[in-house]
This record gives sequence, C-alpha cells and structure tokens, in this order.
Amino acid sequence: MSSPATLSATTASTERLRGIAHVALDMDGTIYKGGTMFACTLPFLAQMHAMGIGCTFLTNNPSKSSADYLAHLEQMGLTASPDELYTSTQATIDWLHTHRPAVRRLFALGTPSMLSQFREAGFTLTADDARDEPDAVVIGFDLTLSYDRACRAAWWVQQGKLFVATNPDRVCPTDQPTVLIDCGSICAMIEKATGRAPDIVLGKPDPAMLDGILRRHGLRPHQIAMVGDRIYTDILMAHRAHALGVLVLTGEATAADARHAEHPPHLVVPSLAEFGALLAAARNAVRP
Repeated sequence: MSSPATLSATTASTERLRGIAHVALDMDGTIYKGGTMFACTLPFLAQMHAMGIGCTFLTNNPSKSSADYLAHLEQMGLTASPDELYTSTQATIDWLHTHRPAVRRLFALGTPSMLSQFREAGFTLTADDARDEPDAVVIGFDLTLSYDRACRAAWWVQQGKLFVATNPDRVCPTDQPTVLIDCGSICAMIEKATGRAPDIVLGKPDPAMLDGILRRHGLRPHQIAMVGDRIYTDILMAHRAHALGVLVLTGEATAADARHAEHPPHLVVPSLAEFGALLAAARNAVRP
C-alpha cells in the first residue's frame, strides 16, 4: 500500500494506478453538485468502460431512495443499474438486520423516501408519542426535520434507546446559496442535548461500504479506488479499507485541507477528468 501522501509520478504510483480494476465514486460533490452534472463525469465513465474498469456509485446521503437516486441520475443523463448503487440507508438497514436483528421498531428522523425504505425492509416506524416506544432511534439527513420530532428523538436517546446515525456528514454539498445541515450536525444537536453520541455511525468512512463491491467483483482492496470530495468520509474510508484514496477538488475539501489532513489522500486531482488521464497514462506506461 502506498504511504498516506499524495502520489507523485513514480514507478510505484504508476503500478498502483495500473492495478486499479474498479472505481467507487462518491456522488454529490464528485460526479455532480446538487442538480448539476459535472461536464467531466460522462466522459470519465465512458473512459472507464473502455478500459474495462468497473464503477459503483456510493452516497452517504440517505434523503433519497435508491429508485430516487437512479431517477435523479437518469434525469442528468447517467443511466445506472440498482447493483451499481449503494447508499447509507442500505448500509444502515444491512447493519440492523445483521447486528441487531431484534430491533424492529424505529423512531426515525428522515425524509419520506428514507422512511419508506425502512418500512419496505420490514421495520415499524413509531409515532411522535411517548406511549409508542421504539427499539432504536435512527437519525438521517432529514430535509423535513421538525422541532417536535427532534425533541422526541432526543427523549428516546435520553431513555437509553439504541442511537443509530446513517452517516457522519456535517453538511451536504449544494449548488444553491444555502447551507444544507446534514445528519452529523443533527446528531451533534441531539448529543449536546442528551450527553450521548450515536452508538453506531454508518455510511462512509465505515469500510463496510466497500465490502459489497469487493465481494461482488472478486477484488482485493488494492484494486479499488475510492474517489470523493471529503477527507473525513471518502478518504478516511479508503485508508480504513486499504483502498486508494483519491480526492477531487469539485466539492467540499480543498487542496489545503488535504495537505493538513490527519489521513491525507493518496492522490489529489482537480476533477474526475484528471484522474481518468492518470489511469490511462498508467495503463499505457512502459513497464521498467
């Protein structure tokens, strides 16, 4: 594995890039921002297809269902199949089924799309009522958040219920003139009110987000590149999973952030276009 520093044009880095067989792509801030697809995205995906490199889209944003995400991508001109997408909602459902199978009743803060996925997975969602007791509290990126429901979530957390966060993101990237407060910030509010942090935080940087890709395609960690715009989720997960961490400067993190990060990217590029060029150059390089 390369040292946790920006890769330079060395034989070692070229070999690492030449060995990449699959690219895990963060979505918002990496392939698009808000409702705007980056100009380099579709050419990059076509280039990966031509080189025989697979792609999977990962997102920590649980506000949309998988079907919503696929439709959103389709509207921007990108057609993807369900097995090319993995969200933090899916990761949370998988974790609960595997590690807390007795948990069936949830008090959840999330969008209607997120809540529908939990219902479809067999969970019962409890009402904003102290008599309707849940087994656990699940906090997501809730664009429909109300003060009363936030207070009810804090109440159940204070009563000692399992406290689950779908993702650690503090803000969601947007191309609009606003700050989109994300799950991590909502959890921080509840933690401040109750004195309890989440018992488990799913999504990136949990390396389990990459496990399914590795199993599905029969890959080893060194064969996958995790590409994203956030150091504390995308790049940290790459380190934890022993994958190549590639930071694109089209979203949240800056080059200065990368230089001062505790877990710096292995590679920093302005956008997917430059990463595609590096992969192509590595494939075409003459072996020493």
